[in-house]
Amino acid sequence: MEVINALGRRKKAVARIYVREGKGNILVNNKDYKIYFPVGTLQYVVEQPLNLLESLGKYDIKVNLDGGGYKGQAEALRLAISRAFVKMDETNKPKLKAAGFMTRDPRGVERKKPGQPKARRRFQFSKR
Repeated sequence: MEVINALGRRKKAVARIYVREGKGNILVNNKDYKIYFPVGTLQYVVEQPLNLLESLGKYDIKVNLDGGGYKGQAEALRLAISRAFVKMDETNKPKLKAAGFMTRDPRGVERKKPGQPKARRRFQFSKR
């Protein structure tokens, strides 16, 4: 099997992954993903598509993650893994789509408005 690459994004995070057959190692920026994502919920998010397709120990995944926070990075990685498995086998797509892993979450940070300290927060009103 050749190396399959895919891209996943979420907020400002970008995940570029390379998948090949192996022992199930997932390296994120040259660290094990359990070290890179120390919180159990983020590890679960990364493993979701692998658990759904029952291929957790079958593929080695090398990941380059850039931008965003931990949660955005984990969800970008989930999307990238899902896209890579669809590239491998088109029959995986209905399962992943039904679970909601094939959709790129379009939500981002709302822009700051002029005359306000943040996007929606207003300066405190003073009557006197």
